[in-house]
Amino acid sequence: MRALNIAATGMDAQQSRVEVISNNLANMSTTAYQPRRAEFTDLHYQQAARPGTITSADGTELPTGVQLGLGVRLASVTMDQEQGSLQQTGGTYDLALEGNGFFEVTLPDGRAGFTRDGALKRSGEGQIVTSDGLPLAPDIVIPADAADVSINADGEVYAYFRDQVQPQLLGQITLATFTNPQGLEALGGNLYVETPASGGPVIGAPGLEGRGSIRQGYLESSAVDAVREMTDLIEAQRGYELNSKVITAADQMLSATVQMR
Repeated sequence: MRALNIAATGMDAQQSRVEVISNNLANMSTTAYQPRRAEFTDLHYQQAARPGTITSADGTELPTGVQLGLGVRLASVTMDQEQGSLQQTGGTYDLALEGNGFFEVTLPDGRAGFTRDGALKRSGEGQIVTSDGLPLAPDIVIPADAADVSINADGEVYAYFRDQVQPQLLGQITLATFTNPQGLEALGGNLYVETPASGGPVIGAPGLEGRGSIRQGYLESSAVDAVREMTDLIEAQRGYELNSKVITAADQMLSATVQMR
């Protein structure tokens, strides 16, 4: 019976949905995490009688036909482009993005990585780095004798020194935007790399050409909505149960057929 295979695809789809939801809930406290959403599509249809098929000598056509679906499959897991709320931390190197864009970092293999996680640190050499020690690009080094550091909304980094009245400009933090940010490849650790689907990065100063601005002393919270995720989880669980009941019903029908005398 086709119903067994169809219901099995439904159970597999709902299981995949639960896995996506569980990952979202696990990242409720991850800085700048953007939730994922499972999307599905129906499988191939068996054309028992195609619409428009001529059924008699007088040219009568079937208005709808008989098309039997074979189930469902996971089509994609899409990253929602949602802005998480900004939480004030007061940290000198805590930076939140307000709007579109990603910070660019240099990965250990030399490739460019991208992240919205602005929980930055200062390394022993004075570089501005991520929590995993990846240097920000372009490279900005804070002098050892700097008394304070200020980063404005345009990404300009200024250092204040005790013997100077005016601050010294050390460099500017740039942001990257993509034609299709949902096409980025997630590496884990809040990092992404470009793919042919995302297009190449367009890098420039914050606040220009659709890029967001930088807020020093803030961090972007996870954009996960726990209430929505729990609602989706219940819906996925019920969908799984319904498909399992279809398998039970189909099994009973097969059993009745076998037992016929």
